Amino acid sequence: MTDASFPADITPAQLDTERRFVRITGERPGGFIEFDFAVGEPELFVEMILSRPAFEEFCEMNQVQTMGPAQDSGPEDRMADFAWSLRDATGKRFK
Repeated sequence: MTDASFPADITPAQLDTERRFVRITGERPGGFIEFDFAVGEPELFVEMILSRPAFEEFCEMNQVQTMGPAQDSGPEDRMADFAWSLRDATGKRFK
């Protein structure tokens, strides 16, 4: 896709793929770490699970920055029905 394919008033966002982020979201029996991993933008992440040694190696290899706890947008957010993660899926009833 070239820049010419964008309307004149839209500028594509710059994404710094050198920035990597993790947020630990839980720990399972047996030493497994549940975490969110993001590249470039902390708001766009994937949920992952690794053993503690593998997690530590993963963080070192990716030179990650640690993110704070996820922010709850609250019920007033009109997209609240879509604010869930895979770890919520077993305990949340969806419409």
